[in-house]
Amino acid sequence: MLRTHTCGELRIQHVQQQVTLTGWVQRLRDKGSLLWIDLRDRYGITQLFLEEGKTRPELLQAARGLGREYVVRATGTVVERLSKNDKMPTGDIEIRVDSLEVLNPSKLPPFTIEDETDGGDDLRMKYRYLDLRRTPVRESLLLRHKMAQQTRAYLDSLQFIEVETPVLIKSTPEGARDFVVPSRIHHGEFYALPQSPQTFKQLLMVSGFDRYYQIVKCFRDEDLRADRQPEFTQIDCEMAFITREDILNTFEGLIRHLFKTVKGIDLPALPHMTYAEAMSRYGSDKPDTRFGMTFTEITDLVKGKGFQVFDGAELVVGICAPGAASYTRKQLDELTEFVKRPQIGAKGLVYARYEAGGNLKSSVDKFYTEDELKKWAAAFGAKPGDLMLVLAGPADATRKALNELRLLMGSQLGLRDKNTFSALWVIDFPLLEWDPEGSRYNAMHHPFTSPKREDLHLLDSEPGKVRANAYDMVINGTEVGGGSIRIHDRPTQQLMFKKLGFSEEEAKKQFGFLMDAFEYGAPPHGGIAFGFDRLCSLFGGADSIRDFIAFPKNNAGRDTMIDTPSTISAEQLKELGISVAG
Repeated sequence: MLRTHTCGELRIQHVQQQVTLTGWVQRLRDKGSLLWIDLRDRYGITQLFLEEGKTRPELLQAARGLGREYVVRATGTVVERLSKNDKMPTGDIEIRVDSLEVLNPSKLPPFTIEDETDGGDDLRMKYRYLDLRRTPVRESLLLRHKMAQQTRAYLDSLQFIEVETPVLIKSTPEGARDFVVPSRIHHGEFYALPQSPQTFKQLLMVSGFDRYYQIVKCFRDEDLRADRQPEFTQIDCEMAFITREDILNTFEGLIRHLFKTVKGIDLPALPHMTYAEAMSRYGSDKPDTRFGMTFTEITDLVKGKGFQVFDGAELVVGICAPGAASYTRKQLDELTEFVKRPQIGAKGLVYARYEAGGNLKSSVDKFYTEDELKKWAAAFGAKPGDLMLVLAGPADATRKALNELRLLMGSQLGLRDKNTFSALWVIDFPLLEWDPEGSRYNAMHHPFTSPKREDLHLLDSEPGKVRANAYDMVINGTEVGGGSIRIHDRPTQQLMFKKLGFSEEEAKKQFGFLMDAFEYGAPPHGGIAFGFDRLCSLFGGADSIRDFIAFPKNNAGRDTMIDTPSTISAEQLKELGISVAG
């Protein structure tokens, strides 16, 4: 190799050794008689130095001609540094340079390639290959690498087999929009890129591969945000001859293994919470349980006092924010404006302060006496110094709005520490959800999810009350994985398709292959998929998944580095049998 060591490897025990390093010039510091060069590779930074009177003049001149990001090869002797740097692993030593070779010069980079850069998101995305040289981005990808390694190690230890499933598959009407690929050979026909390997992993269970996994790329043509990309990665898993508890125990084990081996954290056993409880106490099916402030319903307590907002409401519900009675009127007005945003949807906000001296003051003192407010405080479990925040309106919408307010208060009060992890299973989701626009039921997860056996009799009479044998893993208010026990017999699957509005012909065209397979001895089976990018960002303490993907797309779904999506030639379109109007 062109080097004897990496730039993160040398220590005090290497003093007096002759070494050769290669890498990129991070920066130069020229003090006249002394010249220092910080040389960087993916392993770290090592300081080189040259000294007038002790270094050949032509070598010193060549070194002074180096620029940022020049690729160089340096040979010299390891010496102990007089002024040590305890902030870097190689800070006890430096290299007295004897020879220097420029392997490739570099243009001046469009932003500084350091931990704290002056490059904005758009600029760094355009020059992603330079952004990847920065330590924080590189460490994010190293974290991803380690998590993939440990995932494979854990699943391999339990006799799972990794199987690759097809990327060119059949388009289906359920779920998000498909990315479609036109066929050159079969004009007018299209493949789709998989939103998940769902049907294929079920077919693998029919095939007798009773423990399957895959770290797999999936594709969804949907609107983007910080934790979404058009292409993303799943840890996709399926097991046969199991119960729901087998799935939960196995994959809780996986997550606890990742926390232990990647972050050195012993994650406690995950509690189970039903969907109904999550919605009632948190207004969300992915509750952030790092902090309290669970919902308190006071509908019966507040009605009949002449306050029309409460009297006419289906639900009156609130949270108690600990220690927030000191909030100013300006801060309370800002909270009111927050809940009235269109995306939150509340009409207003009622508050009651439990002052440090024990007095109770509210924004509705005109309607409620202090004795009545004391009943509020008792219901909320409020103490002097706390702030009660109350919303009213339609039940579902009010709970969702209060969830957003709860999360905001958790952030403002410093209760959502990224280095604290609280995980749980949410179980017993509704099997179906009503779509008022389409006047039909949709599958809450997907059409292959099994109803709970004890609710199966309700599928004809009260389909909205049927619970799914489904489960989500939630960590810090983020859904990191979800799955279900699957339907594994043809009659139940046909009934499910019927409830979802599929005609027999549509069901056969889209999923006939799966129903046919169920007639050849399909075992009971179930599985789960984890959002791998999202899991990595959670472990890395980041809000966005982008830095955990080597070459991500921007919020518009574009890769500005290679400039795609882009047009293709008329000849290519003609080959595909596609004509473009105009």
